[in-house]
Amino acid sequence: MRQYLDLVSDVLSGGHHKPNRTGVDTISSFSRHYEVDLREGFPLLTTKDLSGFRWNSLIHEFVWYLSGEEHIRALREETGIWDAWADDEGHLDTAYGRFWRRFPVPEEGLPGEAWPDDSHRWMNDGERTFDQIQYVLDTLRENPNSRRMVVNAWHPANAAVSTLPPCHYSFVFNVQGDELNLHLTQRSGDIALGVPFNVAAYALLAHAVAQRTGFEVGKFAHTVVDAHVYCGTGERGAWYGEHLSDLQERLASVGSREEYLDVRDWVVAAAPEEPDGEEDYDHVPGLLRQCAREPGAKPTIEVADVPLEELTHDDIELRDYDPDEGIRFAVAE
Repeated sequence: MRQYLDLVSDVLSGGHHKPNRTGVDTISSFSRHYEVDLREGFPLLTTKDLSGFRWNSLIHEFVWYLSGEEHIRALREETGIWDAWADDEGHLDTAYGRFWRRFPVPEEGLPGEAWPDDSHRWMNDGERTFDQIQYVLDTLRENPNSRRMVVNAWHPANAAVSTLPPCHYSFVFNVQGDELNLHLTQRSGDIALGVPFNVAAYALLAHAVAQRTGFEVGKFAHTVVDAHVYCGTGERGAWYGEHLSDLQERLASVGSREEYLDVRDWVVAAAPEEPDGEEDYDHVPGLLRQCAREPGAKPTIEVADVPLEELTHDDIELRDYDPDEGIRFAVAE
């Protein structure tokens, strides 16, 4: 996906050195935006391999989002992606899908506020929670020109005390003609590891919702407020703070994809070695290798025609995916 490689190049070429809570430094850029035409194929990266266990993890996580569960007991059997932020019983103190399907509604609001009562059609039985996904599905069928089809995974009070507040926290569906578009806003985006999964997951959501409401897929748009590339710990991370201008000068002179490999070779030779046990936290060399690769043809996706909350891993089929070899990146927690 060329838009992704442009994002990588843009962040590395114009970003700033920025330490953060993980202890792994970043090269960070403010408010990056791009769009992908979903009519041209499914936007799963071909410049590195995301098949096998990676794809399985993505699909199991996607199905978990749609379930509205606040724990990862079932998800934990398929992927360990959330283990670092869950308690011993698998509960999370925040959860994307829980707020998608069960957003908390106050018993009594402040004077003048309007809230649905327990019998409202989008309120869940037996709890004061609101099903945002069902609201979108019904609105697309009944009032598709609405500009209010917003799904929000961010609750400010929860985010203030949560171990890991949602990164991809709000998305909006919008109809243009017979096409359904989706715009995702993300407060923080790990370019190497997180963003490829985010693009694929929300493109899949757009396909699934369009299929159930009689629309063709249109565009996926993505805004990342803090778009960052992790660049290592200790002396390795600090090196980028001292030599980022050198890196960016070299990137500015790149005239062909192959020349990204020359920049990569310079980084590998000039930067201090990563500390033992902390290898691959520097994502810059791997991303430069990706930038040297030519994006291949996009695959296609098939989703079984069942209710969203009944989707399983086996209901989603990826076809004609022919990626380059995988690249290892360590996760900064």
